[in-house]
Amino acid sequence: GSRPDGGETEPGAGDGTRPAPGGGGGAGGWAGPARAATTPFLQFPEDLQRLTSNLRTIDLSNNKIEHLPPALIGKFTLLKSLSLNHNRLTVLPEELCKLKKLETLHLNNNYLTQLPAAFGQLSALKTLNLSGNKLRAIPPQLCSLRHLDVVDLSKNQIQSVPDTIGDLQAIELNLNQNQISQISPQISHCPRLKVLRMEENCLELNMLPRSILSNSQIALLAVEGNLFEIKKLRELEGYEKYMERFTATKKKFA
Repeated sequence: GSRPDGGETEPGAGDGTRPAPGGGGGAGGWAGPARAATTPFLQFPEDLQRLTSNLRTIDLSNNKIEHLPPALIGKFTLLKSLSLNHNRLTVLPEELCKLKKLETLHLNNNYLTQLPAAFGQLSALKTLNLSGNKLRAIPPQLCSLRHLDVVDLSKNQIQSVPDTIGDLQAIELNLNQNQISQISPQISHCPRLKVLRMEENCLELNMLPRSILSNSQIALLAVEGNLFEIKKLRELEGYEKYMERFTATKKKFA
């Protein structure tokens, strides 16, 4: 089960290892050949060009794709889910941001250092997985996405949580296994943030804003594996208030 100090044991939680379910659009709604291919794709299959107007799901995970063709990627106007986990992407084209119906974007285990400037235009995006990339900062564009529910930025090289985070609309933010030593108190102002995962970072107890406990929506704070003992967290002012939210949420999902 899950404990209030975040020492939970959820198999596969947030690691993005589970394959996205195929098939969002009935006939012609799923590009499946990539999974069955014996030799990995080295580039985005140009053959998909003739399907730009009716594909809803594309899964090209576990290939060796280094870049997405700018002229082609923006044409998948009905695309709801795009999975490109375990490829060799270092950069995403701005044209990707034209996919106004995109709800799910899986980009785990690539080599991305930043997101396109116009990323905030992906107005339908609900789930974003960027675990295991080369991000050194939380992309500010995420704060423009009004429907974002889950953001996974675990296993990157992020060192701090900036003031801009207060505008993030996500319900769950995963920052496990980064290098975070500083958190802006503005994180307490995130209007919908219920789950904050910050396990295995570089946090000292005095760098954890007390307002996360006493005055936020956060009902699950996972901070195991930082530079303090978990039992010290329980002595902090505001911990009782946090426990009330934790218990209430747990009952709701029980």
